[in-house]
Formats: sequence, C-alpha cells, structure tokens
Amino acid sequence: MPSFPHPEAASSSAVTNGIEPSELRRIAERDVGQADWGLWGSYLSDRQWGTVREDYSADGDAWTSFPHDHARSRVYRWGEDGLLGITDRHCRLCFSLALWNGVDPILKERPYGLGNPEGNHGEDIKDYYYHLANTPTHSFLRGLYKYPQHAFPYRQLVDENRRRSREEPEFELVDTGIFAENRYFDVFIEVAKASAEDLLIRVRAINRGPDAAPLTLLPTLWLRNTWSWGYPDEREHPMHLEGQVVATEELPQLGAYRLHCHQDGDWWFTDNETNSQRLWDQVNATQYQKDGFHRRLIDGEQGAINPAQRGTKAARVLQRLLAAGEEWVVELRLRSSSLSGDPFGEDFKRLFQEREQEWRDYFAHVVPGLDADARLVHDSAAAGLLWNKKYYGWSVLRWLEGDPTMPQPPPQRWRTDNAYWKRLHCHDVISMPDSWEYPYFCQWDLMFHAVAFAMIDPATAKHQCMLLRSPHYTAPNAQTPAYEWALSDPNPPIGAWAAMRIYQIDRKQTGHADLPFLRAALRKQILEYGWWANRNDRRGDNVFEGGFLGLDNIAVFDRRFPLADGSHIEQCDGTAWMASLSLNLLQMAVELSRQEEEYADLCERFVVDYVQLAIALNAPTITFGRNFLNWDEQDGFYYDVIKRPDGSHDYLRTRSLTGLIPLLAVASFDVDTVLRLPMLDVRNTLAWFFHERTNPTWVSNNLGIWHNDRVLFALVPKERLQRICERLFDEEEFLSPYGIRSLSKVHGGHPYTYTEGSQSQTLAYSPGDSPVAMFGGNSNWRGPVWMPLNFLLIESLQKFAHFYGDSLKVEFPTRSGHWINLWDASLELEKRLVALFRRGADSRRPFLGDVELFQNDPHWRDLLQFHEYFHGDNGSGVGASHQTGWTAMVCKLLSQLSQYS
Repeated sequence: MPSFPHPEAASSSAVTNGIEPSELRRIAERDVGQADWGLWGSYLSDRQWGTVREDYSADGDAWTSFPHDHARSRVYRWGEDGLLGITDRHCRLCFSLALWNGVDPILKERPYGLGNPEGNHGEDIKDYYYHLANTPTHSFLRGLYKYPQHAFPYRQLVDENRRRSREEPEFELVDTGIFAENRYFDVFIEVAKASAEDLLIRVRAINRGPDAAPLTLLPTLWLRNTWSWGYPDEREHPMHLEGQVVATEELPQLGAYRLHCHQDGDWWFTDNETNSQRLWDQVNATQYQKDGFHRRLIDGEQGAINPAQRGTKAARVLQRLLAAGEEWVVELRLRSSSLSGDPFGEDFKRLFQEREQEWRDYFAHVVPGLDADARLVHDSAAAGLLWNKKYYGWSVLRWLEGDPTMPQPPPQRWRTDNAYWKRLHCHDVISMPDSWEYPYFCQWDLMFHAVAFAMIDPATAKHQCMLLRSPHYTAPNAQTPAYEWALSDPNPPIGAWAAMRIYQIDRKQTGHADLPFLRAALRKQILEYGWWANRNDRRGDNVFEGGFLGLDNIAVFDRRFPLADGSHIEQCDGTAWMASLSLNLLQMAVELSRQEEEYADLCERFVVDYVQLAIALNAPTITFGRNFLNWDEQDGFYYDVIKRPDGSHDYLRTRSLTGLIPLLAVASFDVDTVLRLPMLDVRNTLAWFFHERTNPTWVSNNLGIWHNDRVLFALVPKERLQRICERLFDEEEFLSPYGIRSLSKVHGGHPYTYTEGSQSQTLAYSPGDSPVAMFGGNSNWRGPVWMPLNFLLIESLQKFAHFYGDSLKVEFPTRSGHWINLWDASLELEKRLVALFRRGADSRRPFLGDVELFQNDPHWRDLLQFHEYFHGDNGSGVGASHQTGWTAMVCKLLSQLSQYS
C-alpha cells in the first residue's frame, strides 16, 4: 500500500545551499547568551488604552474609563503604545513615529480604532498599517502606515458605526472615500541592527497623491513612566541634548542611549506625565505633559514644550511639502552611549541592504522552494507573527491594592474573579493574538502562536509555550490564566499538543531532540491536567462541562452559565478536549520513556483516562448510569446535551465545530512501541477494567483497533468517522471554498430555535460578522472559517490517514463521486485555506473582499493582513485584521504543501 506520512514527518526541514544564513547565526548567539539580539524589538504595543490593566474604575468598564481621547494626554500605568514602534524587552525606552498632515485634529501617535461600545461589531481598528518584514532577532523589520492627506474622519467613523445594526457590515475608513485619487502618504518604518545595542532607523514617506501635500514627521523617543507611582526603586531619568543628539541617563536594565537624526530640524522636549487639567480640570502635577507635542504643533501653544530641552519625551520636528510622487527619506540611529563613530557613514545604506537580504535568505532557508506569491504570503505571515510579540506588564496585586501616590482603587475589584489571581505578575514579551484588537495574552491563542513560531524560531516557540505555566502566572490550584478580561475562564487545554508539536518540529528541523524541554513541559502539563479533572468533571462521570472553551458564541445558549431553570449543558467538546489532552500527554510520556523507563508508569495513567473518556462520550449508559450520550445515531453527529434537574435530557441539534472536536483526539503507535510499553495494547492490559465497567462487545469493536502493525487510540470509531466526514466535506454544510466552516450552512435555510423554560434562543448560519452581542460581539463562531481549528482538523485527518491508509476513503466533496484517502483530503483542505491569501485565476485575493482599491491598486493589492476569521462563503477577512497570531499557521500549511502537493 502507499506510504502515508505521519504529520510529524510533514514538518518542514530547513534545506540549505551549504551557506548558513546570518540570521541563523544571530539566533544561535542569542540562544546561548553570546549576544543579546533580543534586547530590542517591535515590542511596543499598538494599543494600551481600553485595557483591563489600565482600568481603575469602579464599574470595570475599561473602554470608557480609559478611552482613545485620553491616550494622548494620560500616562499609562503598565505599558506604552505607538505606531509601528520599537522598545526594549523591559519597555524602558520607546521609539515611534508621530505624524501630522496639517489638517488632522489630533497628532497621529498611535493607530486609531473604535472601542467596543462604539462599533456595531465591537472594537475595531480603523487605520491601515501593515507588517511587511521581521526576523526572529528583529535584525531587520519593516512596517507601512497609510496616512490620509485629508482630515482623519474620527467623528464620522464613530457616528456611522453606532448608527449601524449588527446585521450590517462595519463602516471602515476606506468607505469614507478618504483614499480617493490616492491622496495619502505611504509611510515606511524600517529598522536594521548593526549590533544588539545599535539600531539604524529609516523612515520613507511617499506622496501617492496627484498634488503636493505637507507632512510633518516627529520621530519620538520617550521613557515609560515608572517613577510616578511612589516606589523607592524607581526615579525619573530625564533626557537632554548633547549637541544635536538626544541622550538618556543610565537606565536600569538598559544603560544609556543616544538618538541621532541625519535631517535638520528642531528637537522638542516634554514629559511623559498626565495632563490632568485637560482631562479632569485639575491642577497639573508637572509643568510639561505627555500631549505637549500635540498642543505645540496643532494648537500653537508655545509653553507646551520645555525650552530647556530636557524631559522624558523628545522628538525631532521635520516638516516638508512633498510633490506628487516624491519620496522623503529620514535617517536616525539609536545606539548605546558606549558606541562611537559616524552614525551616518558609508555603512548606513549598506547595512540596510545586507539586513534586508539576510531576512530574505533566512526564510528561503526555513521554507525553500515557494513560488513568488506563496513566498509573499509566507513571509508576510511570519512578519506579522514577529511584529505581534509585544511587551506586557501587569502586577495584579499592585493593581488591586493601588500605588502609594495614587488614589485607592475601588474596593469592588476585590470581589471580581480576577482578584483570585493576586500572584499574577507579568513583565514579559508575549506573542499577542492581534497587535491592536487583542493587545494581551490569550491562553489557547498563545499555544497556536507557539507552534507557528516552531518553524521560524524554536527557542521563542518553547518560551511562549511555557510562559503562562511559570509560577508567576499560574494560580495556586495550577490553573493557567485565560486573558485579562476574565483570567479564570477555562480555555481548551491544548498546551500539551503545542509542546509535543514544537518538540517534533524542532527535532525535524535541527536533528536534535530537546528532551529537557519535553520533560519540563510534561511536568507543568500534569499539574494543569489535575486542575482540569477536578474543576470540570464535577459529577465524576467523565463528561466535562468546560464552559467558555474559546468558542465564544458558537452555542444557542451561553455555555458559561446554567440555564434559568437549573439545566446544565453537557458539552461534547469539553469531553473531547480532555480526551485529546490525555492522548497528547500519553504521546509525551511515550517519547520520554524511550530514554527514561520511569515514564512508563505515566503512560498507563493516560491510557486509562483516555479509555474512560472514550466510553463516556460514546457509550455512557454501559458504565456510568447516564441515560444519554452525545452521539446522535439518527443524525450521525455529536451534539451538546441539555440535562434538566429532573433527570430528563435533550439534544441541542446544532451542527457546529463542537461536534467535530471529538475528531481531534487521535493517536496511533507502532508495534515496536507497544512491545516496549504493553499497556498500549488496551484490550489485553485493561481487560480487568473492561470486565468491571463496560460491555465487552462495544470495547472490542471500537477500542484498541490494530491495522498494519499499528494500534489506534481515537475518540471517534471508524464508522462514526465516516459519517462525520459526509457532513465535514459537504459544501452545503461545513466545507467552504476556503476551509471548514464553524457552523453548518444548513442552519442558514433552517435556523435552530430552542426553548427551555422561560429562555428561548435562535441560532442561524452567519458567515461574516457576529449577529449577537455575546462575548463583546466582535468574534463569530456561527459560520466563518477559523484557521486554528482547521489546522487541528487537518492534523487529525492526517493521523487517521497514517493509520487507515487507503483502507478508508471519503467522498470529497460529498456527492461528487470523487473518492480519496484522508491524507489527500487534508491536503485539499490546506489548499483551500491557503487560497484565502493567494492571488487566484481572477487576479483577486479572497481575503480582501470586494474593495476594489485593495484588489487592484498596485500600492495595495500585495499588502496582506491575516484576519481573526474569514467569511464562510466568500473568504473575505473578518474580525481583528492583524491576527497574525494563530492565522500565521498558514506558514505551516504552505510548508507542507510545498513538499507533498
């Protein structure tokens, strides 16, 4: 029979032409501590306002307590933000670019978007900026901001989106007509590192419009305010001028730095302090404030900046009238004060050229052989993933107690769920889901990010995978924090999957098995495994409620809460996630047992747990005395079940991803592994267990199946797998032209309504934006295509294919008469997902939707964004537009397709 690769074997291996890329050398120097190439990076957040950590209100409304209007005038407590900026890993010293077109009412210092209450689909970025290039050591990076020449329509964007209903699309900046006749500037921000503490910065502004237009650039350097909160170990470190160079004092954890600018202009100084007079009509504590540059430039307020040219915020003021098509280049250099030499000598241009070429060489080394369009998609996704690594600071204890010099926080916050997380202390660079809409860690998102990193930066992948399971993040009960809006929300337990995949991909790429990493990951995962078992299997029947589980509005009822009549929802995906966790932990233990026999005992534990979960989901009446199961034989699908206080039950017949998640719990082992670990032969080693608890006939037909000298561990038996695949590959149900939908299209023509007691809800197929306000209303799991779950489904299909080979074929698409094995089906899904971003035969990229400017204009058509999710019918990008966290998984798909298609 044909050979079907194991998913691990499909991992990319770095093919080289014999010359080691320079970026690979820098990564090695960073990883062994030889050179601190990771000290500086694109770690400056795109948004700090409107976050929970900056919210000190009594009602916990983060969006209104710190709105965008406050951002230019009010000091942040826990971080900083800016437009395509850079900072050090401690966020001590920040650099970003501010702009003014001569007519805007606000100095453009940060990307603009609507807060959650302002948008008809929740928070939404309204500016257009792009992550074009980045490397693991941030040795070269490039970003692009599209800056309109007309006054930015802040009020129009707010008013129109508030006017629109949830059934209408979002009103975007391009819809205002502000880019007509190309009346905007392309502003490129580029950084190239000469060394770990020497950063060359280049700004290129191009007038794309037909007429001359004025532009003011303010390259800005400032210090995060760590001194105003009353702690004796922090003090103010004002910057000053040394000739025409801005110089800092010796900064903690960083040292002293100097900023040089090659262009003539004035240096302005102010302080990173709050303008209390503007915000609350109170007396200012300092003479100069954070918004000093805005007031001096736009309002003409001479006293807004410090004439002594000293302060914690400094900017070079550069002004020019750009002719149509003219390009303006500004060169700067930020470097340690210990370095000397001409900052803008002959090497400046050459080094930019070298670093850009090294960026290209590195990614061609990681994933070779891509055509030009696939290369654009891959490298853009990798750039976004790297740009989305941001500094995140937050001490929950200090947030609860307040700071010595600040007003006491409201006592209500001590009664919130987040108060349980008093020992959560964050001071790290973390991979964010989206650099503007979700500028904070999200637990299960981060695991996908980590796997995406495994191909391009294994050390970062391992660090990100383990970070939230370190002692200063986890709770005393071993729970891992979810995200700052609700730290206690349970997310799908995919940490073990992520750790195992990172280990496998790293081993494939480097030829080295990092067993210390795998051992450490297993120890931490076992602690969390205990929390899951004790927290979410409340009745001890191996059916896990789970609650939120990351899928927001996917259910007809909000699964976080019991219904009004006391009924509970028995979630098929909760139990499936636990079975998947058991199998991933089993795989980790099996791998470690090859070198250390003591891990064999753990293998037996996870085998037993998997068997119990498989029985609970598929045949519970045999063992646990429950009178229902999640599998519905009539429909051939797994459903959530509503269980009432009187013991009666009913199916919630919504065909969604929740019924597909049981497919994710699958693994198989070869005969040599079973001979070494006999407990993997479950029919023999667990005969006592089956005799006491189950119907032996069901067990013998569905558990511990052997085929071609492999034993299968799968939550879904073969016959049920085939029935599910009929719906999975049906274009009238789950299969879209661009991947697997989150909700069957059948619910478009047939919405599902369910009434329980006094509660009645309807769920309908909604392929685009969310039609309901559940979970803030900015995410939608009722029809769109989501990259992360598609990725997991693809891997599971490949695992089934590795076991069944050609003995199991499916019709793809359903009713087409075209029968293929599951490996080929998985590749077909990959092609559909990749097609979201690639230019098709019609010269259009589906994710760009129907905006002709984006599809056809040469200055827009090859600019890629990686959205949170995608329209279930036409593939247009929806939700957060810079979600190059988990959507960067497309890099892995491109790599695999380049090898096997």
